[in-house]
Amino acid sequence: MSKKTSDHTSDHDLALVQELLGRPPSGKFAVVVRDAEGGPIVIRNHPLLDDGTPMPTLYWLCGRHEVVAVSRLEADGGVDRAEAEVDADELATAHARYAAERDALIPPDHSGPRPSGGVSGTRTGVKCLHGHYAYFLAGGDDPVGRWVDARLRSADRDGETRVRGHES
Repeated sequence: MSKKTSDHTSDHDLALVQELLGRPPSGKFAVVVRDAEGGPIVIRNHPLLDDGTPMPTLYWLCGRHEVVAVSRLEADGGVDRAEAEVDADELATAHARYAAERDALIPPDHSGPRPSGGVSGTRTGVKCLHGHYAYFLAGGDDPVGRWVDARLRSADRDGETRVRGHES
């Protein structure tokens, strides 16, 4: 897994992300985490969509294998388990860091609606394991993302799933 921090989005990246999302992106983005073959795993969205709508989800998990693996974890009660097992103060701090990082990307002269909340737009607790895992993979200090990563690595060792970038 590699990280890319350029805000330039190539036509190739745009086509790959559109295919992974199943729709055209609604705003500007950059691929910030790639798999070993160079495919997008995580994108960083601009906090305002092309039409000015606030986009609270700064980091979006889009890698096909990663989305499926995290979806399975969510379907198995992962949101409730993560919220119960992760320190609430550490989670609140992660939400604040995420919001500050996103808000720093809003142009200083912007006067319209602004995105709110922390990871995936939530203010407290855990809303979406995908959002937390994306933030973690992109380098964010996110206790839920670490929790997800540990479960996926454990499942990978047990042969239950294969997440690109997690081959050891």
